[in-house]
Amino acid sequence: MNMHRSAAALALTVAVVVGVSGCASSTAGTQVESQADNPAGTSASPATPAAGEAPTPATAAGAYIDYSDGIIAKTEGTKVLFFHASWCPNCRALEKDINAGPLPAGLTIIKVDFDNAVDLRQQYGVTLQTTVVYVDDDGSELGKTILAEDPSVDALVAAAP
Repeated sequence: MNMHRSAAALALTVAVVVGVSGCASSTAGTQVESQADNPAGTSASPATPAAGEAPTPATAAGAYIDYSDGIIAKTEGTKVLFFHASWCPNCRALEKDINAGPLPAGLTIIKVDFDNAVDLRQQYGVTLQTTVVYVDDDGSELGKTILAEDPSVDALVAAAP
């Protein structure tokens, strides 16, 4: 029970600090750290399915989909996690640009709920909304950046490792 209270207190503290700082600080920049209005789940640039197969949001390249367990392994092509908060103006701006489409062929942007996905934030060292993390098929981080100063698909694509 104490662990749940600690996690809740941490989440509340982060939300307050980030909220007071205006979502994401303009000093956050768009530095890349390299290592080894459509509804979510729709494809802006759908992949062509094989004969007799129906496309699925989890495997369609050029898509914007919600995060769910196992989605990284099921998704083909380039995958990027977008840590989004509905109350964050820069997140909303990036999402608007994503939904304006089209997304580059082969790119799947996976929307992660910043407020509720504490485990993923910790796994990838995410401290600010508008952070995007490129991952491989196993979910290992390939690179990440914060798009607070330029919340656009062009900046997201330019940040690719």
